[in-house]
Amino acid sequence: MNRMLISAAHKSSGKTTVSLGLCAALRMRGLSVQPYKKGPDYIDPMWLTQASERKCRNLDLYLMDHQDIVTAFINHHSEVNLVEGNKGLYDGLALDGSNSNAALAKLLDLPVILIIDARGMTRGIAPLILGYQAFDKEIQIAGVILNNLGGSRHEAKLREVIKHYTDVPVIGAIQQDERLLIVERHLGLMPSNEAGEAESRIREIGSIISKQVDLDKLLSLTVKEPLPATVTAEISAFPYPEKLRIGIARDRAFGFYYADDLDALKAAGAELIPFDTLNDAQLPDVDALYIGGGFPEVYAKELAANTTLRHEIRQAILSGMPVYAECGGLMYLSRTLSYQGFDYAMVGAIPGDVIMHKKPVGRGYVHLAENLEHPWPRPHLPETEIRAHEFHYSSLENLPHETKFAYRVTRGHGIDGKHDGLILNNLLASYTHLRTIGSCYWATRFVAFIRRVKQSTEQIDLQAVL
Repeated sequence: MNRMLISAAHKSSGKTTVSLGLCAALRMRGLSVQPYKKGPDYIDPMWLTQASERKCRNLDLYLMDHQDIVTAFINHHSEVNLVEGNKGLYDGLALDGSNSNAALAKLLDLPVILIIDARGMTRGIAPLILGYQAFDKEIQIAGVILNNLGGSRHEAKLREVIKHYTDVPVIGAIQQDERLLIVERHLGLMPSNEAGEAESRIREIGSIISKQVDLDKLLSLTVKEPLPATVTAEISAFPYPEKLRIGIARDRAFGFYYADDLDALKAAGAELIPFDTLNDAQLPDVDALYIGGGFPEVYAKELAANTTLRHEIRQAILSGMPVYAECGGLMYLSRTLSYQGFDYAMVGAIPGDVIMHKKPVGRGYVHLAENLEHPWPRPHLPETEIRAHEFHYSSLENLPHETKFAYRVTRGHGIDGKHDGLILNNLLASYTHLRTIGSCYWATRFVAFIRRVKQSTEQIDLQAVL
């Protein structure tokens, strides 16, 4: 078995491009590659999933405890296990580095492949590598991949310097190449569900990486024994004979979903039925809706043009259908969306207007305290703080004073800096992105809520007949 952490000295060093290129190149060799992404990112995992043809899993030391991370890693591991880091190797929120990429490498015994953006560097690359080795001697820097090289002479100089001053092998040397660029947007890379040529781009990047990275050396330096099996916290399927049908928005406008959350919904007894907010005229036959994050502002004109579906969703919410919406989903359900000088009509279920801004309104990790108004069933457990994250450039304005909220925000912004989780009938809509991990098991609760609403409706219908 092989496992590795793809990291760097700083963000924007090319980690994602190299990671998806390695996934594609190793897969083309016939190897099974399981990708993981450190942190709460959605977009990089979409690319890694497509490159590897296996669902990328998020590992987050801030939101997950160590047991959750080890369990997630072991339960999905394959022949080659590639973890893409975020930011730099030693970067993290905690001063002691307890939630850094390096901490993740220690926890999972991951050899580190350091991506170095070598633009403008020659002899200075040696103290950089030596410093990264010396800073934490428990970290195994198995090799480096030089990125953004200026030509063969530049590559030769760097190789000579690294060989002379360090004992770290050079695994690859990648030249500057426009074919390796992926369009960026305010939340990071262009999502692969929007990139119409994503598959061909991934194949091209994989081909380029395979020619400039020594894959045999990479594999030889990252061989590891499997981690010892632990008592897992895997979610078991619920023994309900009848599956509930949840319509899930999956299209170019909406695609931010964690694989673990979708697994948890299915385990709780849900069947996920995709629908397209841009092209479908009607909702599928479902018991509830789940509209995740994405970029509705980019497709606002097309979303507004699909009036039939907008009206049907609005009527479903007003009629009491259970709906859960996160960030982009909240924006879509609002009255209007203002973007680049234009106002677009949205679903209109939420009595508020979304305004896009040039800078982030809410960005980073969020702490929530649940209010008693929260509509989903809760077990009889001590109240715990919910940790999650947000990343939005929009604000929700003009809400009525009597608006009800499911959460108090103790860290972060949410909807108004103090609250998040707008409640309307059986709709819960928030800027916060939840994860079914640790003490936050939202997927299980949402399915239980849907089941309760459906049973209540069926009882009312039966009484009407009698």
